Order: sequence, then C-alpha cells, then structure tokens
Amino acid sequence: MDEDGDSADGGWVYAPISASPDTHTYTDLGSLTVEGETFAVRRRDDDGSNHYDWISGPNEGYGFSVFSGPGPLSRERHVAAIRDFLAGIDPATGYLSYP
Repeated sequence: MDEDGDSADGGWVYAPISASPDTHTYTDLGSLTVEGETFAVRRRDDDGSNHYDWISGPNEGYGFSVFSGPGPLSRERHVAAIRDFLAGIDPATGYLSYP
C-alpha cells in the first residue's frame, strides 16, 4: 500500500486520534502515500475501524480514524479517505480546520 489510487466517494466519519492509552489490538495494513503524504494504516481487530497515522505530517502523532462497517476497505477507499482528510487540513497549522 504505497501509491496513490483513484478517489471514491463515501460517507466518511473522521475522528482525531486520542491521546488516551489504547488497549485495542490492530492488524497492520502497511502504508500508503497519497498526494506526497505517507500514512501508516491499521485496522482495529474488535470493530474493524481503520486508523491512519500521518507519518509525514507536520504534527507528530496526528492522524484520523474511519468507521466504515465490518468489511475490509478496498485500496481505493483507503486512498479516498486520506484525500478527504488532507483536503480538510489547514496548511497554517497542519490540523483539520473546522468551520
């Protein structure tokens, strides 16, 4: 998972990664580079949610999660989620901008 793919429309829900201790287990899905930015991708074993750690981003430990249902996501859906996330980033802060 290391290259751009085609964008796909979807009803994504983004949740910033919490600083709270995480006691869940995950399956490492590799990394993806989208629009020049690299994300480590993992799937939480108990609920199937997908978690994206923005490795190349300006803020250490920043990323997002997508809750998309019980089945695994296609590569295109992962890329679409990352593109949507990046589209919402404030270039001045490197964090999601909220209206």
